[in-house]
Amino acid sequence: MTLFHLAMVGLGGFFGAISRYSLSKFINGQHSSSIPYGTMAVNLAGAFLLGFITGSQANLTLTLLLGTGFMGAFTTFSTLKLEIIQLQMKKYIKVLILYIVITYGAGIFLAYLGYHIGSLI
Repeated sequence: MTLFHLAMVGLGGFFGAISRYSLSKFINGQHSSSIPYGTMAVNLAGAFLLGFITGSQANLTLTLLLGTGFMGAFTTFSTLKLEIIQLQMKKYIKVLILYIVITYGAGIFLAYLGYHIGSLI
């Protein structure tokens, strides 16, 4: 790993984190619901896009910039877990189950779909 590679990961991560925060806040501002739509949207979009990047077999620089950097910061495993705990503590069990099923089920499907579409390019 070179300094250039590290810079690509950092640059992608910088813009990925800003994009996640902005998009999540915007989406959550559009919906007053116990379902954390913002986190769900960024994680599902990220699953598709990372699948696409991987499937397209992008060169190392693009993979580090967009896959590792941007998508690594854009998607959020920790916020997902925190929101799952918060839903459980509030006893929103139906919402909790729906959130988990959609996030993981659709996430795996979208990653596969993105990979497949990316491999066609």
